[in-house]
Amino acid sequence: MIEIAKYIDHTLLKGDAVKEDIKSLCSQAVKYGFASVCVNPYFIEDAAGFLADSDVKVGAVAGFPIGANCPNIKAIEAEDCVKRGAQEIDMVMNISALKMKDYDLVKQDIKGVVDRCKNISSGIVVKVIIENCYLTDDEKRAACEIVAESGADFVKTSTGMMGSGATVEDVKLMKSVVGDKIKVKAAGGVRTYQQALDMIEAGASRIGTSSGIGIISGR
Repeated sequence: MIEIAKYIDHTLLKGDAVKEDIKSLCSQAVKYGFASVCVNPYFIEDAAGFLADSDVKVGAVAGFPIGANCPNIKAIEAEDCVKRGAQEIDMVMNISALKMKDYDLVKQDIKGVVDRCKNISSGIVVKVIIENCYLTDDEKRAACEIVAESGADFVKTSTGMMGSGATVEDVKLMKSVVGDKIKVKAAGGVRTYQQALDMIEAGASRIGTSSGIGIISGR
């Protein structure tokens, strides 16, 4: 039987979150054995403190949520997150550049984050959000290929902020492109045990969700 808790990045990225919310998020992650928490950069030190005696990783976002930052700014943000305690970075790809077929910039953008983070520690995990709801299938394939070539560890479906999230079809497509070179993360709209299981069976190695407790409780 799949232990779904270990696939879950327990996520809280709301703009009105406060420290007590992060404390609760971290306590839940420890209690249920989730893989990580994912928080906004402002809360990295808080999350790291709350999780200090656990195996739960601290994740943070960079270039969130639309990915339109200049590459050097996004790389500096990600580096700062790692220096302050983040062990995993979920960055947003430059979606506009991808759609304009400026693939060199897209790759530079991702590689800049990867290089700065992994220069601090080779164990830092970098996930790249490609925001599938904005992309055609051909664009999704191109994005996945670029992410796989850029040294990142995961390609991720969505931020969950743009009105559409992960689909089984997209996870299958992404997995078909990256194979075993990198992993796939499904995020956005995954709220039930069956949805999570479907994503994993389609090829996802992580599930980003704010509904982790509901997922494992609804088995």
